[in-house]
Amino acid sequence: MDWDKLRIFHAVADAGSLTHAGDALHLSQSAVSRQIRALEEALDTTLFHRHARGLILTEQGELLFDATASMVKRIDSATARIRDSEEEVFGELKVTTTHGFGVLWLAPRLTKLYEKYPDLKIDLMLEERVLDLPMREADVAIRMKEPSQADLIRKRLMSIRMRMYASPAYLEANGLPESLEDLSSHRLICQNPNSAQVLSGKALVQKLLTYDIRTGLTVNNYFGVLQAVIANLGIGVLPDYIIEDFPHVVRVLPDVESNEVPVFLAYPEELRHSKRVTAFRDFVQDEIFAHRRQLKAMGAD
Repeated sequence: MDWDKLRIFHAVADAGSLTHAGDALHLSQSAVSRQIRALEEALDTTLFHRHARGLILTEQGELLFDATASMVKRIDSATARIRDSEEEVFGELKVTTTHGFGVLWLAPRLTKLYEKYPDLKIDLMLEERVLDLPMREADVAIRMKEPSQADLIRKRLMSIRMRMYASPAYLEANGLPESLEDLSSHRLICQNPNSAQVLSGKALVQKLLTYDIRTGLTVNNYFGVLQAVIANLGIGVLPDYIIEDFPHVVRVLPDVESNEVPVFLAYPEELRHSKRVTAFRDFVQDEIFAHRRQLKAMGAD
């Protein structure tokens, strides 16, 4: 099938107008119209309904538009990778990580990355499930365990622990527990043990729930747990990396914590020389170093 005709069809479908598509392609309206008619004749179908307010895709047009959209995306991605590997840092980078780490740690720090690389576009995919990097569901992953997929470059960034925190206002109103048994007079806020989470965090929650805790709230991600803690609702089980950005929360029962949880950054071997991946990897490592210095200055373990 003629790619030029498909390219013009895609522009018309995207713009909803022969005129606007022609402007984008630097073609006359009549030239665009001829190409669309020729494509419809070649396919023996109607791709657009013509209305006074513009063009609307038919069912067959929708099917073709889905295909051309995928083709355009792949071509744009390939073009970006070629330029990216040879010249400057720009274009789309698909990054996947967990909801908690992505919302509470990574996203608030991305301003620094964009300041340095203003032409970079991050597609941040927050998923508890592990995306397939070799199959290019994502370019880079930050995960709370070492990736098991083959053909990946992986680097251990840091270790975290799940600990217990509460707001000063909550503790002033309800008292500071001095032992796990004291939790019976408090509200525990945590992820449901049946929700997707790291095994060490799940083990800590299961241990806490063996005590006679009067009331509780379960949320399926750490951002929800944090918001409930800030709202003075109870004592929350949270990853320790929140401390730098939320220094007002108070650690409760300092001797109670999960086992270490390793944090890994990984990407496919074929992206070893990608400037976008290198820029993102270096940015994350720099932020990890700054994070450690800040926690040390604050006296956190």
